[in-house]
Amino acid sequence: MRLIFALILTALASLPARAEVDIQSVTSPGGLTAWLVEEPSIPFVALELRFRGGASLDRPGKRGAVNLMTALLEEGAGDMDARAFARGAEALAASYDFDASNDAVAISTRFLTENRAASVALLKAALQEPRFDEEAIERVRRQVLSIIQSDQKDPDDIASQTFNQIAYGDHPYGSSLNGTLESVAALTRDDLLAAHADVLARDRIYIGAVGDITPEELGALVDDLLGGLPATGADMPPMAEVAIPPGVTVVDFATPQSVAIFGQKGIKQDDPDFFAATILNHVIGGGSFESRLMSEVREKRGLTYGVYSYLVPRDLAEVYMGNVSSANDRIAQAIAVIRDEWAKAAAEGITPQELQDAKTYITGAYPLRFDGNGPIANILVGMQMIGLPIDYIPTRNDKVEAVTLEDVTRVAGELLDPEGLHFVVVGQPLGVESTGN
Repeated sequence: MRLIFALILTALASLPARAEVDIQSVTSPGGLTAWLVEEPSIPFVALELRFRGGASLDRPGKRGAVNLMTALLEEGAGDMDARAFARGAEALAASYDFDASNDAVAISTRFLTENRAASVALLKAALQEPRFDEEAIERVRRQVLSIIQSDQKDPDDIASQTFNQIAYGDHPYGSSLNGTLESVAALTRDDLLAAHADVLARDRIYIGAVGDITPEELGALVDDLLGGLPATGADMPPMAEVAIPPGVTVVDFATPQSVAIFGQKGIKQDDPDFFAATILNHVIGGGSFESRLMSEVREKRGLTYGVYSYLVPRDLAEVYMGNVSSANDRIAQAIAVIRDEWAKAAAEGITPQELQDAKTYITGAYPLRFDGNGPIANILVGMQMIGLPIDYIPTRNDKVEAVTLEDVTRVAGELLDPEGLHFVVVGQPLGVESTGN
């Protein structure tokens, strides 16, 4: 069975990338909505589920509960302990992935058509009848605590957590979804049951399916799989108030190389100017070796191996961030160059050639995302969560091409805030001091 599944995955990998997909909206008899791309040529289905809210729904004082609960969903369900569940998945050649982020709990499933009923039954047990056995709780808790301890010694994680605390304060975004050593150690089985009821509810679910399944079959499947979950979950958290002060925060850390994360307020993904901002970011720092930051900081001055910028539009906040690493005696210069490039782009925008090159890359890379049933199912769910129309895919590149140089110049002036950038530097940087903000 595992060999059959491997052969199917190999066949899927050989299929050409496609950006034109026929999406159907399916409403189940029970009223659940799913988006489907029917592909009967290979007897295989990818199913993607996402529950909005995720780790942001941790209750006060229970940070890390949703993350721990999610990790335990495959550690025993119904009459199966963790080993029996794993053996069942292996016998079916089915794969299950459970993941928590601050915005969603995501569940990815891949199964063969001939094993559909049994594979869905196994997932149904995990979602509706998780055991949360004490032995499993303690084993997974130790794993999470080990991750937290490791993160406390990792300069990249220290920089990220420090920046998030500055940007989001007491909002759930401001702390690690893993929780703290103290909060995770104190979590009880009742806390995990409460987290399960808060998050895994039908009023916040998004469903995408791709493969060998009809709309009628999918409707019956999702009702069977999800119908037993609570109708409603916990209230969604409020929007985060992003308050990033200008300046620098230095976190002392004994290392020969400093790590810096920088950022400012961002732009919503449903903003009409988001594509102009995407092109702008590609030119500044999102275009790998072709970006301005890479050219100025790495190629011309040799200050780093890599420097990047990226838009981060979350459900409850949006920021514009970047990162760079450099030797302690050179990080100050790297920061200065980044500020200069931010200011230059804010004042002047980008050139016509940069606009065309960015469009060519962004439109050309888009079809490469559709390289298999699983990635497409993931895209379908993401589209629903953002609120994109079902016919968005064939029109997406046209929206990119419609962005003008004037659009990007205007957005650069409105979005970029060189004086408002905040840098978190972890290391022992020379010539860089905290500003006290």
